Amino acid sequence: MLRYIVSGAPGAGKTVLVRALRKLGYAVVDEAATDVIAWGQAGGDDEPWRGAGFVDAVARVQRERQQQATGVVQVFDRSPICTLALARYSDRPVTAGLAAEVERVVAQGIYQRRVFFVRLLGFITPTAARRIGLADSVRFERFHEEAYREYGFELVDVPAGTLEARVELVDGYLRAESLKEGSGRGRPCGS
Repeated sequence: MLRYIVSGAPGAGKTVLVRALRKLGYAVVDEAATDVIAWGQAGGDDEPWRGAGFVDAVARVQRERQQQATGVVQVFDRSPICTLALARYSDRPVTAGLAAEVERVVAQGIYQRRVFFVRLLGFITPTAARRIGLADSVRFERFHEEAYREYGFELVDVPAGTLEARVELVDGYLRAESLKEGSGRGRPCGS
């Protein structure tokens, strides 16, 4: 199983990119934080990310999704390393639960060491879950880079550009890597 992380700052276009990869047949694991926020908001909490248990809830959902994921090549919209970056960026303590999850994924080599790092587009489109401006997103991007490098991951730069160009870059890389790793095919759907 080849598990690849797609990371980057909020508003960089990660989710649009992974949705396009899903249409190509890749097994995509959705971002946990967005869902944890949506569930909290549906329960009446307008800003669930401010809650003391937020990072642990995100890490727990990430672990559950990682363990349930299927497919020869899996693409993850974020990982526990992103959650670590979030805790640091927002001056939250790194909880024992989050630290243990980061340690687990690193020690067990859960994810490929190369991470697709999606660069900011130069603007931010706010959503119910994303209430961050461009300047803060640029700052948050640095926290992500530092966290991944601290744990020995190599960042594969996905520069600002059209969705098509970004998809072509990541798809080409995934095809080449899956062939090199011996899965016997490029795209998981065999196309």
